[in-house]
Amino acid sequence: MFSLPLLISEDIAAMDAAMGEFVFNSGSRLVLFIDGGGFIVTRQGDCGNIDTATLGALAANSFAATQAIAKLIEDDTVTSLYQQGNETSLLILSVGEFGFLAVVFPAAIGVGSVKFYAEEMVSRVKRQLRDAHDRAPTQGLDLSALNLADATPLFRRRAAP
Repeated sequence: MFSLPLLISEDIAAMDAAMGEFVFNSGSRLVLFIDGGGFIVTRQGDCGNIDTATLGALAANSFAATQAIAKLIEDDTVTSLYQQGNETSLLILSVGEFGFLAVVFPAAIGVGSVKFYAEEMVSRVKRQLRDAHDRAPTQGLDLSALNLADATPLFRRRAAP
């Protein structure tokens, strides 16, 4: 089973636009779109010294653990996970079956404000991913099966117009 639909440059550009506007409007520092396996698909904002690969993997696993706990207590409606810090906080938002958006933001902003601005971003990113899926419903990507030593099967050059 594929964790992501086949994505083209226009899909990434549309997701980047939604995420970039969110970062600007919300005052967040960084937002990552992460597939279900914890791989970073795209990001917007300032990474600074953050190890985004590790953050992506830990965020995906943390959300998966929270979903498993929710099922144990007979609740399957987990849509977000919040970690409050003294200086910086993290909000992980579900993008349905496609993955997660991990938002790093100053703790002084408050999670309510971030969630308010995130609603539109999540909707736009999810819509773009559904559009990509509808373009090729029987094809997709599973980044966890990717051979990191040779990623050439994943990328193809566009044909000249």
